[in-house]
Amino acid sequence: MSWTYDPTNIFARILRGEIPNKTVMETPHTLVFHDIHPQAPVHVLVIPKGAYVSLDHFSAEATEAEIVDFHRTVAKVCAILGLSGEEGFRAIANAGANGHQEVPHYHLHILGGRPLGRMLERV
Repeated sequence: MSWTYDPTNIFARILRGEIPNKTVMETPHTLVFHDIHPQAPVHVLVIPKGAYVSLDHFSAEATEAEIVDFHRTVAKVCAILGLSGEEGFRAIANAGANGHQEVPHYHLHILGGRPLGRMLERV
């Protein structure tokens, strides 16, 4: 599979410092910031600094260092934001047209702070 990365997407522009963000945490390989249109009391986006289109692209081509840093950063941010433990949170990674991915840069939504209901309607 080949992926085509668009370097003009909004997250690439955020990573280059062209667009401001409300940073929660930054590491050598990962940036976490508040979503500008939050869908829950806590809604942050976790993005790799590398040019990856989607979760499958990141999983297939990211270095071990990038993958470990990304997931350890998720754990740290969940703890910082009070989402770890029994109350919990939801992590969502949309991919492609059927997944309604709006920005073609891999990003993980972390949502919490209230009961979130079912993930999908039963059909």
